[in-house]
Amino acid sequence: MEVTADGCPVEVYLLLPAAGEPEIVHGALAPGASILELGCGAGRVTHPLVALGHPVVAVDDSAAMLAHVRASTVCARIGELDLGRTFNAVLLGSHLINTAVDGDRSAMLAAARRHLGPSGRLIVEWHPPSWFDSVGSGQGGAFGEVGVVLSDVVREGDLLSATVRYSARGRSWSQEFTCRCLELETVLTSADLVFDRWLTADRTWFTARARGGG
Repeated sequence: MEVTADGCPVEVYLLLPAAGEPEIVHGALAPGASILELGCGAGRVTHPLVALGHPVVAVDDSAAMLAHVRASTVCARIGELDLGRTFNAVLLGSHLINTAVDGDRSAMLAAARRHLGPSGRLIVEWHPPSWFDSVGSGQGGAFGEVGVVLSDVVREGDLLSATVRYSARGRSWSQEFTCRCLELETVLTSADLVFDRWLTADRTWFTARARGGG
């Protein structure tokens, strides 16, 4: 079984369907808006966005994931990315912004900022503070044919560690992670970005723009 550097089992990500993310992104943009997708994985969000009419450049640091993506792809670490062009939107999904490593977060947001067009929008999925307050072991559900359950939740200051357990087709996988609760305004300001608007009622998706941008 192929596993990415950050512990993602590729086989599981091939089975996971999109869960409303493409529609959220599409609804925030003009028809045909260009998108730079950071951390695209195996393309579960990429492919529906392309089908909705968006030209997508999909970025991931896993060649094993990118082998399954049907779009223009770039194999690179997000924080090191510099394509020399800008996009109508930069997508940073999968709660990547909540990384526990502050330097990685700063590098990701800097990469997003330098690829935003003058009136471009950064579209972010994150774990808001309310999630950190309420999440616990045993929570989960079914995503397509994949069962997902959270276990071993441990809180330590503004950090939360847990294990995600996946099951499908008589098999099981696990992935450990640690994430950080963030003060959004501080994080965005440090990256020369400003908050734009919430995209979902639960405030798990939002847009930001470059300071001084349209």
